[in-house]
Amino acid sequence: MTDHETGSPTGPALEPSDLGRRVALRRQQLGLTREQVAARAAAAPDYLRYVEEQPATPGMGFMLRLAEALDTSVAELVGGTAELPAGLGRAAARPEVLVLTVQECRELLATHGVGRVAVTVADAPAVFPVNYTVAGKLVAYRTAPDAGPAAAAGHEAALEVDHLDDAFSAGWSVLVVGPAHAVTDLDELLTLEENAYTAPWVGGGRRQWIAIRPKRVTGRRIRVQGSRRRSRTPGPEDAGTGMDSGVDSGEYA
Repeated sequence: MTDHETGSPTGPALEPSDLGRRVALRRQQLGLTREQVAARAAAAPDYLRYVEEQPATPGMGFMLRLAEALDTSVAELVGGTAELPAGLGRAAARPEVLVLTVQECRELLATHGVGRVAVTVADAPAVFPVNYTVAGKLVAYRTAPDAGPAAAAGHEAALEVDHLDDAFSAGWSVLVVGPAHAVTDLDELLTLEENAYTAPWVGGGRRQWIAIRPKRVTGRRIRVQGSRRRSRTPGPEDAGTGMDSGVDSGEYA
């Protein structure tokens, strides 16, 4: 290892850098081990561990190989696109649009994350990002009783989840539609709390659970022909896009 490391992998334990967090998250999204990524990037597993767990400063040669190994870009790994809207990549020359099955949609939803819920507030449509959780047949999120996302309770609601891959101009999108309600049942509340992947990022004591019981779940995926993407049931490593998802429907039961 000559062109890609500065500092010693055997140094004292320190907090991981932003780069390390992004590398570890992307690797986990792809479902890869350190050994697999290290082999792809022509690096030692111990050095990849060092990059993930320590404030390392790798050289550009290693960063280019690492980005290739993780199906992303150097800009994404170093946070250069963090303040930019997703989807800045140009359309691919040969995109393929696939309709996702209900099972594929469920698997993508089950990875948790941030979605967008569409509601009506003061007689006007509004869309809010929410940290959502899947628990059984419910898709739920926490909010404040007087916040915009709480307006979904008592109405038919739509929640959209997607993931973008600017490096490949590819992605997936899943749309959930069904009646929403404010959760008051104690057993239901306990189930949601136990399955909550994270607290709301906005903080502020948002404890009101709003649950959607899906009646229709649809999705699409844009895949670039000839890319390194494996043909299989989409997982969190399959990127997504906010394309229209409300085409083919299916029951979420």
